[in-house]
Amino acid sequence: MIERGKKSVLGVLIDSIDYDAAVERIMRAAHAREPLSCCAVAVHGLMTAVFDDVHRYRLNCIDLVVPDGQPVRWALNWLHRVALPDRVYGPELTLRLCAAAAAAGTPVYFYGSNEAVVDELQRRLRLRFPDLRIAGVEAGRFRSLGDEESTELAARIRSSGAALTFVGLGCPRQEVFAYEWRERLGMPIVAVGAAFDFHAGRVPQAPPTLQRAGLEWMFRLAHEPRRLWRRYLFLNPTFVALFALELAGLKRFDAGSARRPEGELRFG
Repeated sequence: MIERGKKSVLGVLIDSIDYDAAVERIMRAAHAREPLSCCAVAVHGLMTAVFDDVHRYRLNCIDLVVPDGQPVRWALNWLHRVALPDRVYGPELTLRLCAAAAAAGTPVYFYGSNEAVVDELQRRLRLRFPDLRIAGVEAGRFRSLGDEESTELAARIRSSGAALTFVGLGCPRQEVFAYEWRERLGMPIVAVGAAFDFHAGRVPQAPPTLQRAGLEWMFRLAHEPRRLWRRYLFLNPTFVALFALELAGLKRFDAGSARRPEGELRFG
């Protein structure tokens, strides 16, 4: 089990942690019914925070930011010598948490994506984990919620009996949700991105060999070029360039330079 604290990559604080430690920390909070925010960050999420100092503040305040992408893990290893043997991939973390929740009898809630996806996700997870207690599933709104909507959503999730909420709203909405709703829900919130679509069978996952080589982005770009081309063809080269400058000591990125949000966005 590896947990070596938060380390800065381009001014974004990423936890040097492995699957076992991440699952243990999240499940410990779930059993204690304590708030904890967690998100899985790949290059896209990291670069969104690099270019937006308010979002960087949110991300740097999240309790557990796991290295979802191989390049993020490599950056931690090269910059900070943390020797992480693997990334903490959001879809895989989701399955490991579901297995742990099923074994412990911990009720879980799924919030995000659309009705077709969350319904199929629920069906498939029940087949895979017969003992998993799914307290509820609900499609996201993908917009800012009003006061009444926010109050009702929080009440539905809390009253369901859930002790752990998975969120799939896409970057950066899900990170905003994890940051803003942490105290409102009072339980672990785990933002896992495309895990909903992957495990519902709506979007194919890259082969393990491409994932290990850090080339998952190529597979996803080939399958969703219209949606993802800007993300990968602009952000990936920019990440490489900025990381090279930081690794060479030619540029310093200050994690403390982020700017506190002036209000809530209430993405839901």
